[in-house]
Amino acid sequence: MAPRFTLAIEELQALLGDRLQTAAGVRQHHAQDESFHAPAEPDAVAFVRSTSEVSEVVRICRRHHMPVVPFGTGTAMEGGVNATQGGLSVDMSLMNKILSVSAQDMDCTVQAGVTRKQLNDHLRDQGIFFPIDPGADASLGGMAATRASGTNAVRYGTMREAVLGLTVVMADGRIVKTASRARKSAAGYDLTRLFVGSEGTLGVICEITLRLHPVPEAISAAVCAFDSLEGAVNSVIETIQMGVPMARIELLDSVAIDAVNRFSNTDYPALPHLFLEFHGTHAWVEEQAETVAALATENGGRNFQWTANTEERSALWQARHDLAYAARAMRDNAKIFSTDVCVPISRLAECILATADDIKTMPIPMPIVGHVGDGNFHVVPALDTSNAAEVAAVEAFHHRLIERALQMGGTCTGEHGIGQGKKDYLEAELPAGVEVMKQIKQALDPESLMNPGKVITL
Repeated sequence: MAPRFTLAIEELQALLGDRLQTAAGVRQHHAQDESFHAPAEPDAVAFVRSTSEVSEVVRICRRHHMPVVPFGTGTAMEGGVNATQGGLSVDMSLMNKILSVSAQDMDCTVQAGVTRKQLNDHLRDQGIFFPIDPGADASLGGMAATRASGTNAVRYGTMREAVLGLTVVMADGRIVKTASRARKSAAGYDLTRLFVGSEGTLGVICEITLRLHPVPEAISAAVCAFDSLEGAVNSVIETIQMGVPMARIELLDSVAIDAVNRFSNTDYPALPHLFLEFHGTHAWVEEQAETVAALATENGGRNFQWTANTEERSALWQARHDLAYAARAMRDNAKIFSTDVCVPISRLAECILATADDIKTMPIPMPIVGHVGDGNFHVVPALDTSNAAEVAAVEAFHHRLIERALQMGGTCTGEHGIGQGKKDYLEAELPAGVEVMKQIKQALDPESLMNPGKVITL
């Protein structure tokens, strides 16, 4: 335990009792997320129950200059929960209450520790649902903090569109509500968007008001194999440019398909695939499916497998969501180095095909998978972090990939966030913007105690 935090930990212990933990196992659990970044343990972990309690915890930490690192479920991909400067990990898992649901207004307010699956289980019999699906059963506070999206983003948007308002504990312990429940407002600065995507560097998100959607009358899913990666990507571009309102449209190259087959016991042909889903009325879903099938066939698509069965659809999307674990299982004792670029849809084929050519020079298998309906794709190498040459080769590849995306008008991160690993690329992408971000950070967190070392470097 760092001596400089002894007094803070004593005060926190008095406030929280046995919900303030310093045991090695608890600190190790809160030292990392799903990324390859080196673990970094906090000095203590606080299991908080309410917004007022978070406020008191933050005030104690500020008095003793102790860093504060919010922790949701630990499923993020850029080391955002790693306590790189020690301090206090604030575990939000006990803040798991659904505070209100309005089916008439199609919104709800939840505590930050509620997970997306927990929310949808609660909404199941009300004819409404929350559509943002990053794969993992992430906490909604963490999803707001990282501006998460996932497979449904092409139709329903990301957390940026889903969050109507927040309750945030600031670096000085103040509790701030960022917006009302109104669907639109011109009331001053858009504080909600300021905190969505801030990755815990400006405050601790404690409550979230979310936009909900009606459950579609009909849902149909399909899997389609393609003769070539180019044909699969061109089908996506043509589908989007025709204005077909896809719910999900996911790309897996042949390496990804092989990994999925091995991990999930599926038997898809060893070819590039699109995984598709359509939402709407029965007639509208059928019309959409026919349009996309025709486009896919023209681009070398074949072996369509259709289903409207709930269990079969769930199995299909579970196989897709398990891709990161499937990629990691391709090699023993590997860690995932997940890339995360996003480009304008008109440059998607060019970017993916150039990336596929680049992968041919690499010493390890590197699946390509993506939420390609909005131009976002990932390369998912399973990395032996003890092999310095391999790490250097993957990092150099990552640099080339991001440079390629930026040159095409894209971004270094479509959904994972900046965390530890992409700070330099953020400066390359938005140099003047980063200077403004630094000014905001200094104004709201002058001691840089809120998740220090993430997003920007002061």
